[in-house]
Amino acid sequence: MCTPSQQCARDPQTQRFHHISANLMVGSESARVIEEVTAWNAGNPPDIVWCCAGSPHPALFVETPLSEFTSQMQSNYFTSLYTAHATLNRWLATTRQADIGAADSPRPPARHIIFTASFLAFYSFAGYAPYSPCKAALRALSDNLSQEMNLYNSANPTAPAIRIHTVFPSGIHGPSFDAENRMKCDLTKVLESSDAGGQTAEVVAEKSIRGLERGEELITTEFLSYMVKRGMLGGSVRGGVFRALWDWLLASLMGVIMIFVRHDMDLKTRAWGRKYGSSGYKEHIKQA
Repeated sequence: MCTPSQQCARDPQTQRFHHISANLMVGSESARVIEEVTAWNAGNPPDIVWCCAGSPHPALFVETPLSEFTSQMQSNYFTSLYTAHATLNRWLATTRQADIGAADSPRPPARHIIFTASFLAFYSFAGYAPYSPCKAALRALSDNLSQEMNLYNSANPTAPAIRIHTVFPSGIHGPSFDAENRMKCDLTKVLESSDAGGQTAEVVAEKSIRGLERGEELITTEFLSYMVKRGMLGGSVRGGVFRALWDWLLASLMGVIMIFVRHDMDLKTRAWGRKYGSSGYKEHIKQA
């Protein structure tokens, strides 16, 4: 009987699938997964590792237990960090152990680590204090590793180059989004009403892959994220001089627009507090 993965495969006759259960919030478990996958694949480590573990816990900052901040960071940041650490150590160990190719031979296809962040890494708002910093940290890690990989790629010119990418989706329709909405305070729902639930997982996956095929490092999947990213790139890779100039023009525009966006959200937040109090809910007692 075919699994759902096999049913969706481009070539089910030649592609193989393997599932490993692990708690990726434990660093040693991430290392175990990479080692098991490598052993299953005849000693060859995976060429593409996509990190997408984690889930949000939307809540107002002062109403969130301190333990939840730790849990959110473990789930949404350290799962990706541990997996990337284990993957890079395996890739680089393989590079050191073997002569990948002759100096004059074509470089093998690149290897890719893909992080899954969020629109909230570019712009956060009330109700996401436990979650947004995790995704902002992930974006910073991505920028850092992108630069560090230049060191290893340059030092090993005959080995597969290592590329780092991060995807920044907005809300994704599905059971997880429905569960998230049941936890959100009403204020957060008002502030993100323009998103209206975002995209389906299939659309996000398709647009993410298109961005990867274009060689992008920071990948957005819809127009709002695309525009906001332009004002938040900092020292991230731009993709050349002309794209940097284009980003600068859009950033100039967004620099003005975001003044009004932030002002509007601040006004809504203040008005909410005046009308409903500080709980973030229309009723003082949160409904079960």
